[in-house]
Amino acid sequence: MLDAIKSALRSLDREAWIRFFIAVAGLTVAFLAAVYSTVFREQGNVLGVAIAASAALLIAGVVALTTVPYLARRVALERMRQVFDYDLTREGIVYLVAALVIGEAALNTGNNLLFIVLAAMLAAVVASGVASAGVLRGVELDVSLPAHIFAGSPVRGRITLSNTRRSSPSFSVSVVPPRQKKNKKKGKHWEWKRSAFGFPFKRPPEEQWFRLQDWDVSRVQDEALQSGILSGPVYFPYLPAKSAETADLELHFRRRGRYQQDGFGVSTRFPFSFLIKTRLVPLQREVIVYPSVDPTDEFFEVLPMITGEFEAFVRGRGYGLYTIREYAPGDSARHVHWKATAKTQSLKVREFTREDERKLRIVFDNPSPATVSAESYENAVALTASLAWHFDQEDTDLTFAAPGYPGAAHLHEFLRYLALVEPQESKSVLEELDVTDDYNVILTARPRGSIPTRLWACSYFVFIEKDGKAAASAEEMSQGRSEAAKQA
Repeated sequence: MLDAIKSALRSLDREAWIRFFIAVAGLTVAFLAAVYSTVFREQGNVLGVAIAASAALLIAGVVALTTVPYLARRVALERMRQVFDYDLTREGIVYLVAALVIGEAALNTGNNLLFIVLAAMLAAVVASGVASAGVLRGVELDVSLPAHIFAGSPVRGRITLSNTRRSSPSFSVSVVPPRQKKNKKKGKHWEWKRSAFGFPFKRPPEEQWFRLQDWDVSRVQDEALQSGILSGPVYFPYLPAKSAETADLELHFRRRGRYQQDGFGVSTRFPFSFLIKTRLVPLQREVIVYPSVDPTDEFFEVLPMITGEFEAFVRGRGYGLYTIREYAPGDSARHVHWKATAKTQSLKVREFTREDERKLRIVFDNPSPATVSAESYENAVALTASLAWHFDQEDTDLTFAAPGYPGAAHLHEFLRYLALVEPQESKSVLEELDVTDDYNVILTARPRGSIPTRLWACSYFVFIEKDGKAAASAEEMSQGRSEAAKQA
C-alpha cells in the first residue's frame, strides 16, 4: 500500500496541484473580501466597501489570468488548446473593464438591472467566441510562391483561402505569420512597434497569455539570419460558402539565402473585435533567394575587360589560318606574323578560323572568413551571379566551378549554390582546376603571387579585396601573361 501511494505521488503533476491549491486559497480570500464588502455596505462605510470589493475583483482576476490558463493546458481539451490562439484587443480590454465596473456596482448595490446588464455583456463575450470559432473552422489555406526569386527584386506570391462549409460564410479573415518562440541560440528576438500591455508582465511577448495589440508585432533578427516568408497580414473580408478567394501579395527579400515559413495563421476579429482568434495551419513553405543579378558599378567596370579578353581568346582558338590583318590593340603577341610584318613594314597578325563554340567557365574560389570582409564577400557573390546571368543571356556555353559545387552546368543550380554559400576554410579550387578549351573568369581572394601560372594565359582574374570591392587591373593581367609566356 505504501509503495502504491509513493508511486501515485510520483506520477502527480506537483506544480499543477500547487497552483490549484493556491488558486483555491486566492478565491477563498476573494470570497471573504466580497462578504466584507457587503458588511461594510450595510454599515455605510464607503471606503471599506470600495477597498474590499476592489480587492475581491483583483484577486479573482489574478487567479483567472495566472492559474486557469495554466491548468487548462493539462485538461482533456488538448485539441482546442492547440487549434486556437487568443490575443486581447484594445476594444476587448475596454469592454472587460466596463464589465468589471458594472459587476462591482451590481455587487455593491444589489440592483437587479445591473446584474442583467452584466449577464448580457458576458453573454456577448461567449457569443463572440463561439462565432469566431465557427468562422475559422472549415477554412483551408494554400500558398503559391514563384520558383526563382532574386534578392532585392519584388516578386508576387498567391494566397488561396477556401471555405469548405456548405452553407455558412466566413467574415473578416486574415492570413498572418504564426507566433514563434524566442530562440536565444540563434539571436532571434521580438520587437513591438507600439507600446503594448501583456500578462504575465515579466514574460517575453511570445510567452504571455494575452497581449493588447493590433498585429503590430515584428520579429527582429541578426543580419546573418533570415526571416520568414510572410511578414504581415493578408485580409479577406468575405468568404462565401463552398468557394475560394485568392489574393496576390508582393514579396521582397532583401538578402540572398534560405527563407522558411513553418506554418501560417488564420485569424479573425469577428464579430465584436474583443479578441483576435488565430488558428494555426501547419503549412510549410521554403524558398531559396538567389543573389541579385542587377548590374552594379562594379559589374560595368569589369564586364568590358572580361568581354575583350574572352573575345580575343575565342578568336584565336582555331587551327586554320583565316586571314592576315593589321595589328589591333588587345591582340596577342603570339599571333604576330613576322614575315608579313617584315614585308609590309607594319605589324601584322594572323587570325584563325573558330572551330569551337564560345565556352566560358566561371570559377568562384570561395575564400575563408579571415581573408575578406562581409561586405566584400557579398559584393563578390553578387558579381559572380551577375556575370553568370549576363553570359547566359548571350548564348555562351557556360560551366561553373566552386568548392563543394557538384559541377552541374545549369545556371539556376549555380545560382542556388551562390544563394547558400558562406565563407569557409577550404582548399582552393584553383589548385585542381584543369586547363581546358574554356576561358576562365575566376573570382578569388588569393594573393597575386600564389596563382598557378598555367591559368594566366586562359583566365581573367577578379580579386576579392579584403576591405573593398572586387577588382582586377590590366597591369597585373599582363604581368601574369608574361610570366606564363616565359615559362612556356
